[in-house]
Amino acid sequence: MNAYVGTPTSRVDGRAKVTGAAQYAGEFQAAGLLHGFVVTATIARGRIVRLDASEALRVKGVVDVLTHANRPPLADDDDAWKDEVAPEKGSPFRPLYDDVIRFNGQPVALVVAENWETAKFAATLVRIDYEQDGFATDLDAKRGHAIELDKPHKPRGDAETALNGAAVRHEADYVIPTEHHNPMELYATTTVWEGGNRLTVYDKTQGVQNVHKYLCSVFGKKPEDIRVVSPYVGGAFGSGLRPQHQVVLATLAALALERSVRVVLTRHQMYGLGYRPMTIEHVALGASADGKLDAVVHEAIAVTSRHEDFARNDTGWAEQLYRSPNSLLSHKLVHLDVSTPCDMRAPGAASGVCALECAMDELAVALKLDPIELRLKSYSERDQGEDLPYTSKQLRECYARGAESFGWNRRNPAPGSMRDGKELVGWGMATGVWEALQMPVAVRIVLTANGHAEVSCAASDIGTGTYTIVAQVAADALGLPIETIDVKLADSTFPQAPVEGGSWMAASSAHAVLAAAEDIRQELARLAKAMPGSPVGSVDIPDLVLVDGMIANGNDKSRAVSIADVMRHSRLERVEKQKLNQFAEDKSHARNTHSAVFAEVKIDEELGVIRVTRIVSAVAAGRILNTKTGRSQIMGGVVWGIGMALHEETVMDHRFGRIMNADIAEYHIPVNADVHDIEIIFVDEPDHRINRLGVKGLGEIGIVGVPAAIANAVYHATGKRIRRFPITVDKLLD
Repeated sequence: MNAYVGTPTSRVDGRAKVTGAAQYAGEFQAAGLLHGFVVTATIARGRIVRLDASEALRVKGVVDVLTHANRPPLADDDDAWKDEVAPEKGSPFRPLYDDVIRFNGQPVALVVAENWETAKFAATLVRIDYEQDGFATDLDAKRGHAIELDKPHKPRGDAETALNGAAVRHEADYVIPTEHHNPMELYATTTVWEGGNRLTVYDKTQGVQNVHKYLCSVFGKKPEDIRVVSPYVGGAFGSGLRPQHQVVLATLAALALERSVRVVLTRHQMYGLGYRPMTIEHVALGASADGKLDAVVHEAIAVTSRHEDFARNDTGWAEQLYRSPNSLLSHKLVHLDVSTPCDMRAPGAASGVCALECAMDELAVALKLDPIELRLKSYSERDQGEDLPYTSKQLRECYARGAESFGWNRRNPAPGSMRDGKELVGWGMATGVWEALQMPVAVRIVLTANGHAEVSCAASDIGTGTYTIVAQVAADALGLPIETIDVKLADSTFPQAPVEGGSWMAASSAHAVLAAAEDIRQELARLAKAMPGSPVGSVDIPDLVLVDGMIANGNDKSRAVSIADVMRHSRLERVEKQKLNQFAEDKSHARNTHSAVFAEVKIDEELGVIRVTRIVSAVAAGRILNTKTGRSQIMGGVVWGIGMALHEETVMDHRFGRIMNADIAEYHIPVNADVHDIEIIFVDEPDHRINRLGVKGLGEIGIVGVPAAIANAVYHATGKRIRRFPITVDKLLD
């Protein structure tokens, strides 16, 4: 039998998705299903002084209009509204809780009708009068009001003195705009009323058990009263880590009406959910004349809501990438009248590393050094923030492999010196870095006498390929064909799992599968040895392996007995084992993934139109469990990085605190015509310290560094440095 782990295995859930058999949160049916449509606030801050739903209620087919004034009871305490991803500090948003308006687009009513079209029409008839207060939504205007986080980074050395005394220094602001999630699947919840107090909630989420605990807390329910299911997710990328307000609204309506209720947000309404916060990244670098870093200063000033302090690590990445004796890092927040930001692919790193790597490119220009040479001069073998070595770090090899494939040695360093007909050609590069995280996960495996296995876990698959990874690892561990493995995920009644995010689920779920499979192996080995005349009777249990549906001597596969015979002899129809896998705490090493990204752009000299014609991304991320889905993960990240560099920006009219491009016609994202050649190189990185399989995760690393590589290529092509993203034609021609 071929081993599945490490091979380009097709998705086991692929057929269900392309045939429509896969059901998403907004597709589950129930008898007498009602539909809810959300009414949203049109001011940024204030109070509701009058809400008149009488005209909406007169529409045929409308069942009710729920507001803060007539809703069922909701928890009053802030802690009851906190989920496992909620910021440590702040008061989570509570939909329909009171008359206070905290941001434009906030849900203020839910129209419930017999069908969606009726609910949508009736929502236009809900009349609301507001008392509007003064508000602020502009980070640029409020930069001076930034407040530093309670947990600042510990400075190393004296960065300010070193910076002032550096032979060469560079200092600049890089601005990353607010960027909103636009997954293909809209946010939706179908809450099925099961009678009594029982509800089954089909929700778009990255963590069914997180949503389950949240709903039980918010509505004061017992765990057995609510079940949360989310078998398929059409993209989430961090937007589904926290429970979104439609799950509260659908459940609220189901409890109020004792009917099943579905709430699907429109694309416009999804802009009232979380987002990547706008940040002003101030980076200052000082270096000796030969290019070695003397000082790194990185300050991030980011948007958050008035009610929660959302922040991610924008500024700590230089500590892991580059050796410098002095560093000063800080993260500040500006509280504005907006919804709370949320995680978005590689939160913190996508923004912070973009600024850092643009600054490194500018320093290389000032030093007249090749950008790779500058990075190698200060290459760090240790995480300087924690003063720890890495479990593995093949970043040097990423630089070498990526540069060779890209043809970097043919680069003329002079800006504007490379051309292709009427187009300017620019080559840029940047480094990527992310954490290699792993979390406790439990898995249940049921092996039946007919040679099939069911593997169940509460983990979600948000499109990353968890179904396939679990099936691959289980097939190898149980010695069965992958076609005989049935994977069940994302049901709150299944064995425990955290939210799927941070690139930790592949490593975490894989090792939980190994742990449960090992218990099955030991059970079957014990039973096989006890069989009369067993060919493995004299073999020690540690030496017995599961292979090709057999229990065999690992040193002599000819000595074997079939699993079916063992179970038949033992009068067992199934062997079931559940195991929680926890990783041993290791504070002696830092754990990271790394990449080197090379970008080619071609720019029409007269029109300023930018095309990203080539990307080479060389990635070191431990052992790759599935080279096919893994490559897709990196490609998706690269495309998103193109979007960050050239397209994505949430535009706010600060006179009204209102988003002006809340749709995918005006919120620009890359399309097929924007994406050309993308080459992915997986650098071999054996890592026997991090975990048994040497897995690190791929979800985030693909995007990190890509925007900076493109920005640096644009500078190389034009000699013009654009520090406010996205890089658009008007900025180039200005």
